[in-house]
Amino acid sequence: MRVAIIGTGFMGGVHAEAWSHTPARLIAFVGKPGAQGEALAGKYGARFVTDLDAVLADVDVVDICTPTDMHAEFTLRAAAAGRHVICEKPLALTVAECQKMIRACRAAGVRLLVAQVLRFFPEYKLARMLVARGEIGPPAVLRLSRATFRPRKADNWFVDANRSGGMILDLMVHDFDYARWVAGDVVRVFAKAARTSAAPDGIDHALAILTHRSGALSHVEGSWAFPPPVFRTHLEIAGASGLIEFDGPATTAVEVHLRDEEGAAGSEVPLPTSPLLESPFAAQLRAFHDALVQGSEPPVSAEDGLAAVQIARAAIESAQRGVPVEIAPLHQPQ
Repeated sequence: MRVAIIGTGFMGGVHAEAWSHTPARLIAFVGKPGAQGEALAGKYGARFVTDLDAVLADVDVVDICTPTDMHAEFTLRAAAAGRHVICEKPLALTVAECQKMIRACRAAGVRLLVAQVLRFFPEYKLARMLVARGEIGPPAVLRLSRATFRPRKADNWFVDANRSGGMILDLMVHDFDYARWVAGDVVRVFAKAARTSAAPDGIDHALAILTHRSGALSHVEGSWAFPPPVFRTHLEIAGASGLIEFDGPATTAVEVHLRDEEGAAGSEVPLPTSPLLESPFAAQLRAFHDALVQGSEPPVSAEDGLAAVQIARAAIESAQRGVPVEIAPLHQPQ
């Protein structure tokens, strides 16, 4: 399998490292001149090009790691060339764009796989397996939290809601997808959001309550309001017969994290970690590789990515209007 990665920033590097643990071969990186594309290409023995058309004939799979506002464009171009697509989350900025991407890939006879990597984290995967096995009875209440710092890239497209969708779509989409994976389809969303004094350009903290068709409720918290390098997650699933709980990372000491935007060390973009020898990102791409080679069902479908975006857009609308937003069943793109 020959792969081209579009996007040579942070996630392009993460995906390149993950691909190196699969049987696939990285053929090319597509990016802007002067970025780190040349360095990535040299590291992985690939070509660096600035135009996707230059490599489409030489690859089987296009892996999209660009800002979210470019996902639809590159998916449509790859599908038109008959190439399978792997796309970073969220699938697109809007439900309509997601549907257009799915239609294009279906018409071209290619696969569209969405990188909702939370499903591959061992703690989250195990918790869902325990629920599916009936260990705690039907899930009744889920509490999911993902709290970290705002990305600090030089060209910080993350904080531009027109490019990323903002914190609710970019960050909380992980837990929206997970809640639906565990408790089923969502029919209503009510959300509240806030800005901190450090973030005048957009929402950086939100709480959303998801009502599932089953009657279960999910309380989802997302935040970009913490100082670097904080990245905290929490998982709790309650059922009639028991409780599943995971706090990560756990600590036994008092921690103090002070905001120092100028001199803060660490990554420009928050990235959760896992204790496994194989990273969840590598496990994800290995699963996608196998699904493409074997023609099997992928662990995350394009329709899953579409549903997660639909929940996120409903949360954004609810936070703006101050009222619950109903989610109508989506008609599958033809």
